[in-house]
Amino acid sequence: MSAAEPIAVVGLAALFPAAPDAATFWDNIVAGRDAITEVPAERWDPEYYDPKHAGAERFYCRRGGFVDDIATFDPARFGIMPVAVDHADPDQLLALSVAAAAVEDAGGTDDLVDDPRRVGVILGRGGYYNAGIVRLDQRVRVAEQVCTTLREVLPGIAEEEVERVREAFRQQLGPEHPEAMIGLVPNLTASRVANRLDLQGPAYTVDAACASSLVAVDHAVRELRSGRCDVVLAGGSHHCHDVTFWSVFTQLGALSPTGVIRPFDRKADGLLIGEGTGVVVLQRLSDAVRAGRRVYAVIAGTGVSSDGRDTSLMRPKMAGQLLALQRAWADSGLDPAGVGLLEAHGTGTPAGDRTELETIAAFFGAGDAADPASPARPGLGSVKSMIGHTMPAAGAAGLIKAVLALHHGILPPTINCEEPSRALAVSRFRIVDRAEPWEAGGAPRLAGVNAFGFGGTNAHVVLQEAPGATPATVAAALRRSSKRAAAAAGAPVRGADAAERVLLLAGASAEDILAQLGTPADDEALLARDDLADLPDGPVRLAMVGATAKRLAVARRVVSQGRPWRGRSDLWFTTDGLLDPQGSHRGRLAFLFPGVEPEFAPHVEDVAAMLGVPVPDIEPVGLVGFQAQGIVTVGRMLNRALAACGIAPDVIGGHSVGELTATLVAKMAPEATYDELFASLDIARMELPDTLFAALGCGVDEAAPAVAEVPGVVVSHDNCPHQAIICGEEAAVRSVLARLRERRIMAVELPFRSGFHSPMLEPYLGRIIDLVDGLPYSTPAVETWSATICAPYPDDEQAVRVLGIRHLLEPVRFRETVENLWAAGVRGFVQVGTGSLSGFVEDTLHGRDILCVDAASAKRRGLDQLRRVVAALWAEGRPGLDPRVLTGGAPVVGRTAGSRPGLAARSGGGRPLRLGAPLVRLGDTIRVAGAARRPARTGDVAPASHGAPPHPAVAPGAGRARASDAGVAHPAGAPATPAVVGGRVGEELQAFLAE
Repeated sequence: MSAAEPIAVVGLAALFPAAPDAATFWDNIVAGRDAITEVPAERWDPEYYDPKHAGAERFYCRRGGFVDDIATFDPARFGIMPVAVDHADPDQLLALSVAAAAVEDAGGTDDLVDDPRRVGVILGRGGYYNAGIVRLDQRVRVAEQVCTTLREVLPGIAEEEVERVREAFRQQLGPEHPEAMIGLVPNLTASRVANRLDLQGPAYTVDAACASSLVAVDHAVRELRSGRCDVVLAGGSHHCHDVTFWSVFTQLGALSPTGVIRPFDRKADGLLIGEGTGVVVLQRLSDAVRAGRRVYAVIAGTGVSSDGRDTSLMRPKMAGQLLALQRAWADSGLDPAGVGLLEAHGTGTPAGDRTELETIAAFFGAGDAADPASPARPGLGSVKSMIGHTMPAAGAAGLIKAVLALHHGILPPTINCEEPSRALAVSRFRIVDRAEPWEAGGAPRLAGVNAFGFGGTNAHVVLQEAPGATPATVAAALRRSSKRAAAAAGAPVRGADAAERVLLLAGASAEDILAQLGTPADDEALLARDDLADLPDGPVRLAMVGATAKRLAVARRVVSQGRPWRGRSDLWFTTDGLLDPQGSHRGRLAFLFPGVEPEFAPHVEDVAAMLGVPVPDIEPVGLVGFQAQGIVTVGRMLNRALAACGIAPDVIGGHSVGELTATLVAKMAPEATYDELFASLDIARMELPDTLFAALGCGVDEAAPAVAEVPGVVVSHDNCPHQAIICGEEAAVRSVLARLRERRIMAVELPFRSGFHSPMLEPYLGRIIDLVDGLPYSTPAVETWSATICAPYPDDEQAVRVLGIRHLLEPVRFRETVENLWAAGVRGFVQVGTGSLSGFVEDTLHGRDILCVDAASAKRRGLDQLRRVVAALWAEGRPGLDPRVLTGGAPVVGRTAGSRPGLAARSGGGRPLRLGAPLVRLGDTIRVAGAARRPARTGDVAPASHGAPPHPAVAPGAGRARASDAGVAHPAGAPATPAVVGGRVGEELQAFLAE
């Protein structure tokens, strides 16, 4: 294998200021958009800013590049506990999200990874004092310092007063979560990516200051050239705007006093701190070409060096920088005279820019000083002018910019360089102030990328245009950029509410499907199809939603292997449909309605518009009652939408409050009675005192013995083989959690205090029993199952009433219910809403042929998700589908005039991350030395309630009957609301501890 084998960039992803993805990042670069803003209030407190005084505690600058408005993370996608998101280092989570996007851009794990043992992850990041560590430090060190100071300045203060202050301080930080502490270990940034994406090659982080990203790329190139890896993810992440970080740069005088970063400009007066994450997917060029992958650009050479001895670690040294360039170009075997773009380090500091320009002139040669702006000169740029200096991620930002410049054949601009430095004129380069075509005269385009780190670590990468690249036009690039900017600003964008196309192919054999898929030359025609209006027929079927050339390539491989494929890459294929009445399985279809979860944010606005009904009032997090009401409303609406598509279940069931949805859908009880129940109970604010739920990373077999010896604690939910939930008195539950953690079983407290599905609720059932006694019940219109008894509802009306009370007091036995549904012939499961049920089903029936699909998503438009349900069910042979309503070809009964499908989905998705750690403020919440405290106000953090009276909505004794009168059993170790998507709690922590 050649020591200088070229390396292809086959995938990339980015998150930088004003750019949630790589496409927007490139659009911003082409348009020359300035993403610098003032520091958000959530990062650090305004009093730190003082333009007249600088020092360790006061900063003369408050501008930089921030991602607060776009930094979100979807824990469900990666099987991570939501509580861990609140306490983990943001760098870890954002690196995981961006790395996954880069893999998807390269074709997805299934397409890219043949052997996970030969896929590595190498990321650059610093060991800085980040937001998660700061919050831990506030709890551990600062709280103790406050107490020590109180004792010193108030010598007579009582110790109980000091403890009250300590407790009030910690309450402002929220509860402790020991299980989330693993999210603070800096070097696990790469390990978490490898763990969640199941990549088993080398996974480690590199800290080379500002050169970290390119040093990571250098390592990746060598892993690939040595043959030890076939694919490597490389890049960098930096999301640190802590006050300690700003203090260092303030004391160094490195920040721009004018708040503008001006690389290579005569008025340059310092840098601005930015943040972001960028990841590229690298593969040997020969392998990439053989696999038919898209290649953005080629890494031809890399070079790394150190400055060696000098009078100061902070002074850049031309000789060290020059050595990195020499090594990289020698590695490439290319002539540096052909360079067309140099993405410089370009920090905007006078000394740094001057040294870099001297290095550039020494290596690439001098130019004609009389014509410094000649188009014949290569372009010199720095993306820092737009996003700030992203420190360890700076090299990734520059690399992705240069790679995309080569890919599109466009020289991108650098902003804020109005008066170029005199040193620039003597070099061969010029500043490009607006996007222009990259004229190469027929030769392959070449680019270089610099990253020079504090302490004298230098890195350079040589890039070459991909073989057969077709340059874009600047006009087209600017049009795309303007279109994306309009979309981000909320302006109407043509095509924004166009539905994702659905490709359906049917035939008598897999060979028939392969013939219809054709070759890549047929992709254009296939991508233009949308087959929902006229469903084809045949026993062998393939369905694809949102077809792309990459997915078509995956489809050809899947069909050629002839094995079932269910859902990955939005692709379904089968030769013997699970739900085909004429097939060998003849499976039944079940609708499962979800219960309350830590987050609830389905995109159903366009579904409501299609049906002509109001958009549901959705409470994404917070009060359980409000959220439960939204879940039931969305479930009923989605059931109606599925019916409009010709999708009707053979069986229905639910999880916790989802069982209420199921009984309403089955017409067992009138919907008006449901509305009366919610209105009369006021359960939107119901909480039980001294009650705690906790999710366990184990099944009921381990959970039941753990609680059997602790009075006041029961297993309330048996969700799947890898998750159970317990409920009971707060102190007792925490004692169970402590024992389980000693056994290395992950256990997480949940935010719900309803007491549902446990005996804790019994004293508060009076009003509910009165209502249940008066409910008129009917025979269900469809077979309806209860997760309390793991079987269909009984026929006897009084038995149904008793079961309704048992449902509130006894555990949710969802795992057993799923097993029994399988035994009853169910092979297809539709989760009618968002949540964890599909994951619970897949975990319970692992290894068996089943179909699981969700009817709503927090990631995409409601109608597009319904298209996926139709595609999946059609592929499995479900008869009677009529999805014309999703194409506008069939009316929906009851739709109001003027309503239409296709409303654009809400932007964003996932859980917003806390990137800052402002000062803890107690205000007058607590006063020492016995001073009276003010009454609590809305939004205050309240101490745990011990023996407080219950909410009047569920006062004990309000009804004439107690639960025991209804014959309700309370099994002491019985297995409630799902807490973690995917049915597995904290796999990443369990795997780590197991080692």
